[in-house]
Amino acid sequence: MNHSKNCNCIFTKIFCKIFKKNKNKKVAHLTLSGVIGKDSKFETGINFINNAPLIKKAFESKKISAVALSINSPGGSPVQSELIYNYIRELSEKNKIPVYTFAQDVSASGGYWLLLSGDEIYAHNSSIIGSIGVIFSSFGFVDLIKKIGVDRRIYTEGKNKAILDPFLPEEQANIEILKQAQKDIFDNFKDLVRKHRGQKLTKNEEEIFTGAFWAGKTALDLGLVDGITDMRKKMQEKFGEEVEFIEITTKKSFIKSLISEKSSSLYADAFAGILNKIEERISFNKFGL
Repeated sequence: MNHSKNCNCIFTKIFCKIFKKNKNKKVAHLTLSGVIGKDSKFETGINFINNAPLIKKAFESKKISAVALSINSPGGSPVQSELIYNYIRELSEKNKIPVYTFAQDVSASGGYWLLLSGDEIYAHNSSIIGSIGVIFSSFGFVDLIKKIGVDRRIYTEGKNKAILDPFLPEEQANIEILKQAQKDIFDNFKDLVRKHRGQKLTKNEEEIFTGAFWAGKTALDLGLVDGITDMRKKMQEKFGEEVEFIEITTKKSFIKSLISEKSSSLYADAFAGILNKIEERISFNKFGL
């Protein structure tokens, strides 16, 4: 009799545990990290082709209550930023699943663009937020090639085809073409910020849309984020202490990628990977990290 009661008690506990586990809310979590648009065989940045399958997988996770995105990026390609943002919002609205975005070290420029894909936006006190602007950088080698006796030869169809060539003298007309393109991209960026943060912004646009960046606390005061917290804490507040996190990751075999490549191209790929890493580090260092 006692044995029977013990068995019933054990089965009851097991059933309760299973039932409780099934009852727990689930959140799919994906981290987007790196320079947006930068990619190589050795270093992966953030771009639509690589990240769309992971984003899709997050929203297709069974019985989830939300998707949480951790963003760590100093920015990069505005086109890739827009593609990823649009895809996140499309899947969120289609599946009726809310999105919560969380800034890690940096969510600046294109990184902030991605942060705006969240229905609610959060950061750490020391996160770098903002840099709402557009930048183009290059070098001028005109005097250098003259000094070393190099003759630059270039042939085009279309008078503006060679604008901003670093080996040709800078022309005001070409600068104006670049500035107009930057203005169009900047206007699009500002419209996106207005759409998501419009009534929450506490300063006028002349102070917000300057390309400046701020630490998380100031970003909160400016209305650029909704709160200061970390991903797990906020999701536990929203969905309970026992919320389950489904980590969305991609597994890559570095050894396999080496074996599959021809040895003649390995050195070139490795060198490209090193340069890509240096450029990424420079992009992050711009924000003091």
